[in-house]
Amino acid sequence: MDVAVVVFTSDLRLRDHPALHAARRAADAVVPLFVRDRGVDGAGFATPNRLAFLADALTDLDVGLRERGGRLVVREGDVVDEVCAVVRETGAGEVYLSAGVSAYARRREERLRAALEELRCPLRVHDGAVTVVPPGAVTPAGRDHFAVFTPYHRRWRESVRDAPLAAPRRIVVPDTAKGQGPPQRDGVTGVSPGVPRGGEQEGRRRMTAWLRSDVDAYEERHDDLAGDATSRLSPYLHFGCLSASELTHRALRHGGTGAEAFVRQLAWRDFHHQVLAARPDASWADYRPRGDRWRHDERELTAWREGRTGYPIVDAAMRQLAHEGWMHNRGRLLVGSFLTKTLYADWREGARHFLRLLVDGDMANNQLNWQWVAGTGTDTRPNRVLNPVTQARRYDPDGAYVRRWVPELAGVGGSAVHEPWKLDAAELRDSGYPAPLVDLAVSRDRFLTARNKA
Repeated sequence: MDVAVVVFTSDLRLRDHPALHAARRAADAVVPLFVRDRGVDGAGFATPNRLAFLADALTDLDVGLRERGGRLVVREGDVVDEVCAVVRETGAGEVYLSAGVSAYARRREERLRAALEELRCPLRVHDGAVTVVPPGAVTPAGRDHFAVFTPYHRRWRESVRDAPLAAPRRIVVPDTAKGQGPPQRDGVTGVSPGVPRGGEQEGRRRMTAWLRSDVDAYEERHDDLAGDATSRLSPYLHFGCLSASELTHRALRHGGTGAEAFVRQLAWRDFHHQVLAARPDASWADYRPRGDRWRHDERELTAWREGRTGYPIVDAAMRQLAHEGWMHNRGRLLVGSFLTKTLYADWREGARHFLRLLVDGDMANNQLNWQWVAGTGTDTRPNRVLNPVTQARRYDPDGAYVRRWVPELAGVGGSAVHEPWKLDAAELRDSGYPAPLVDLAVSRDRFLTARNKA
């Protein structure tokens, strides 16, 4: 019996899975393998919120495999050692893997390929599991990647592939494939209370509901902080519980201006993946250095992390992150601008904090979005500064979002909640809400002077 191993990483689903599809066609039996990789722990990415979501996703994947006659084989240790052990134990002739773009994913692939060569077992790497259009599939003339989104989007839109692959009807797993059962969420401590349930089935339920009833209003409402009118599908895309290709295909089939605007956001996700694939050091190094001499004020950083800056819209977004392991995209822009341009603190401080809490935190989108807002990335207006009060009035006009997340100000009506320092002194003192951490005008001048743009 021919045996193939499919190594699951950030592609925890059965539908539209190119590597699994290819393995099923090539072999009589398949070992669906997930390795609880110690290297991920060592790199600091095994945080409680993501571990809880991962546990749900693996349990769901195991259930889906068992419904098809198979099971998920879970091992723990060094990913290369464990894959090679499974190959030896099962006599597998090939190993299938979905391509990644981070430096860690590339090193993992190189190490795995070299180790499998010694076993005379080829590694088959498949694109199309993580992104809609694989990094490097579209490039500008004479360059290895697009550095500006608009021309990339035009080429990307022409390259969206056809209908997604179906889930396998049956999977045979050899008895010689030994492993543990999937981890359980209740074994993870320190999880934010609002982290959603993970897994392909939950992701598909949310995707179907989103496309059926909410996507049509996306273009008009996606920046409405209180309305919460975004899809919230990013954690499911990050873990591969949903296929970005299938989501794009279904949204385009649905049609309309809302769906087109939503698909544009999926193109932004692919854009960042192709940048990181071409420039792996952009994970932590400035993509476009500006000569910044970032300030480091631990008191200010702590206030920002805890949502105690004295600017309610910033604090509301930071508290949402702490509670849900997720933040509205407009909120991410606001807190990012506040950290890097108002406080003039290093974007890497923000990226680290986000990676500690975000369920959808990954190297491509987290790091490069932080670079975009800091002006060290691909933004064509790198010195723009978002005023949190102006932004709050525009995207939370009646203050509902702030009152939801900053209960100290719940009794302040209307847009007055965005400028609590204008309240009666006794009322502000009784609320317990802090005074503004910095002066916006002074901070803006400091940043522009540092960037030589005053």
